[in-house]
Amino acid sequence: MLMTAQTLKDKTVMALEKELDEAMNHIKELRFKISANQLKNVRDVRKTRQVIAQIRTALAEKKTEKEQT
Repeated sequence: MLMTAQTLKDKTVMALEKELDEAMNHIKELRFKISANQLKNVRDVRKTRQVIAQIRTALAEKKTEKEQT
């Protein structure tokens, strides 16, 4: 699930939005598992939040590039 910054920069805005949607759904599932005491590795939540932040940063960069042109 972890991606490098370069792979995120190479993706289109639509692909990034799809990745963001999938990551948000994944973190929702992880939170439900935590509440039900089914999740063994709670670090997955941290990793998923980092991925979400990376995707949002890449989206913001893409949008500022479009505004500048």
